[in-house]
Amino acid sequence: MSNIETITAAINGILADILDLDPELITPETYVVRDLRAESIDLLEIGVAIQHRLDMEVDDDTLFLKNMRKVLARAAKAGTAPEAALADEYPHLDSARIAEIVTDRETGPVIKVRDLIAYAADRAGDRED
Repeated sequence: MSNIETITAAINGILADILDLDPELITPETYVVRDLRAESIDLLEIGVAIQHRLDMEVDDDTLFLKNMRKVLARAAKAGTAPEAALADEYPHLDSARIAEIVTDRETGPVIKVRDLIAYAADRAGDRED
């Protein structure tokens, strides 16, 4: 099993445990808040669980894209492309995902399971680009 597969399995297990879900229902494209109905207390628990299970420091603000709207507002005010601002703030996200976030952000919380996986993989030094 590759490191990405290990990280994916761990994160799916964490989400299934904390949110009391069947892990088979969780895919990388699943929205954490929109689809899984995670609430802020759940996000806190998920961050702590990732930290412990994957033995890595976790920055909840980065993991859950909490400052995304502030980053985009600063970019708009400065005349910076939103994609560039998000890439600087969230280096674990690839350009395709950032473009998707920019177009999807008005629909609701944008964090997907794949973003959690990308964050953990980046922290583990095993990005999948």
